Amino acid sequence: MRTSRVIAVGAVVATSALVLAGCSAPNRDPEIVGGSAITVAWNDPFFAFNVNTSANNATANANIVHVTSDGFIDYDPTPELVENTEFGTVEEVSTDPLTIKYTVNDAVTWSDGTQFDGADLLLTWAANTTHREAGEVPEAEYDDEGNVTNQDAIDAAADAGVYWGTDPAPGLQLDLASQTPTLADDNKSFTVVYDQPYADWKTMFAPDTTAISAHGTVQLAYPGEYDDAQAAKDAFITAVNDNDSEFLSKVASAYRTGYDYTSMPEEPQKTLSNGPYTITDLVENQYVTLTAREDYTWGPLPHYETITIRFIPDPQAQVQALQNGEVQIVSGQPTTDLLQQLEATEGIEWESSLEGTYEHVDLQVANGGVFDPATYGGDEAKAQQIREAFLLTIPRQEIVEKLITPIAPDATTRDSLVFLPGAEGYEESVADSGVSRYSGDDAAIEEAKGLLAQAGVANPSVRFMTASTNPRRQQELQLIKASAEKAGFTIVDASAEDWSTVLTTQTDAYDAALFGWQSEGLGVGEPSPNYITGGINNYYGWSDPELDQILKDVDVTIDPAEAQGKLVEAEKIIMENSWSVPIFQFPGVVAWSDEVANVKPGFLSPQYFWNAWEWAPVEAAE
Repeated sequence: MRTSRVIAVGAVVATSALVLAGCSAPNRDPEIVGGSAITVAWNDPFFAFNVNTSANNATANANIVHVTSDGFIDYDPTPELVENTEFGTVEEVSTDPLTIKYTVNDAVTWSDGTQFDGADLLLTWAANTTHREAGEVPEAEYDDEGNVTNQDAIDAAADAGVYWGTDPAPGLQLDLASQTPTLADDNKSFTVVYDQPYADWKTMFAPDTTAISAHGTVQLAYPGEYDDAQAAKDAFITAVNDNDSEFLSKVASAYRTGYDYTSMPEEPQKTLSNGPYTITDLVENQYVTLTAREDYTWGPLPHYETITIRFIPDPQAQVQALQNGEVQIVSGQPTTDLLQQLEATEGIEWESSLEGTYEHVDLQVANGGVFDPATYGGDEAKAQQIREAFLLTIPRQEIVEKLITPIAPDATTRDSLVFLPGAEGYEESVADSGVSRYSGDDAAIEEAKGLLAQAGVANPSVRFMTASTNPRRQQELQLIKASAEKAGFTIVDASAEDWSTVLTTQTDAYDAALFGWQSEGLGVGEPSPNYITGGINNYYGWSDPELDQILKDVDVTIDPAEAQGKLVEAEKIIMENSWSVPIFQFPGVVAWSDEVANVKPGFLSPQYFWNAWEWAPVEAAE
């Protein structure tokens, strides 16, 4: 339903029809090994528990949330959708109108012992639709250093209205359910009626979307007023049914900001878990520790008593920590030297393969910068020419040849923003979109010069932002800089260590961004949040009415072939707007100690964390 910013790597969009596996997640004997602990590494720190908000939609958070949460569906590393019938059941009650009933099993509880039920699903619906929003929040304004200057006004407007921070697009995904869902069966069942057929209904209510509790959020919003969990739920259900904006305003604010933390919070509601593990320790920029729940029975049962995730930005430092026995699992973007080092180290197993991620460059069009029509008196054509010229200079082939093929000899450029290479529709989209022009070769440079001349803009300056601590991204930046300057651009290095925060909250601080997208699912509606006007992942002011309509149509197109054709049209429009260009599919590597069993690299987010509950000491797994 959404793509995550890859603070480690990035994302793809698979556009094949969903294949529902029709089986529950495998269960095993309950084997929490007393006193057992594992430490693993990730390259960026956890900073928020609610990944449903646009500001917190990052892989560094999603990894933790996945291990502490459950839902009706998940994905295996194939990747293929798997139903978790231990959590609950999903029933298609009617196709006209499309009516889906979700029923939660009795055993499912939050870590404070409160039943998980329809109130929690109702919170997901309310927070991810426009049907329980109220008021308007002003756009952020920035000073020359990229600091927000009107934060007080933003906060005041958000707190005065009902603003969840999820930025739902009207008429997409759960917003298609305009009727308030109904609760029944002692609130264990939750029935959604969609206004139109919804292609991706089977992907709803995965672990990330169901990670936030209704009672805990109400308690955060009204401290001391609803200490009884059921009273908190009842008050929330009533407010949603009555569309009580006054009550929901504080709940939405708590949902939006209450789960932002970088050290262990005092309020227990902020770490409530409905999955196999719970956050029990968090030290800012150092590590987070998860502890297995002894009362967990509604999914694959965990083996390690504790999992500690250390935050280690440098991939070389991760490998050294693995070699020294300080951590037992690492992952990252491989280099020739790193792979050779792993190969030569005894007691380590590793696997390198393409991941469900892709590198790309995005351009800002609404920040008063070089690519914004407002800079040229509202001249859309001129701004588009300058964007097109810049994207033509991106040396995609050179980047692949110099940085990727040494570690993945068969690597090629990725040529679609919408389709996974090899998926149905990929070749058709590549042939139709015009992406082949974006090569960065001599011909492209000359074409870029011509476009700048037509636009009448000499030596435009581009503030280019990427991760300052990522060696490969810095190498890409240098190649892009050298190529762009041949056409007359001036590249200003705007790299940042906290690039993910800058990307979403300091949009005046950069004109172009280099990072990756990582998909969390396989729905045909995956591209929408990136490119639709106001989408949760659209940080750039991109807006095209024709594209918006196509993406809305895709969401309600049941025929896979028809949906594929619409997505081909969508990609052509994206390319014609010169908003973004893909570069390559990520090769990845996961390495682990041979004393750990059941480590299996994943394709989608959350990558190797997808089966953390299956990890086990080798002696316990035998």
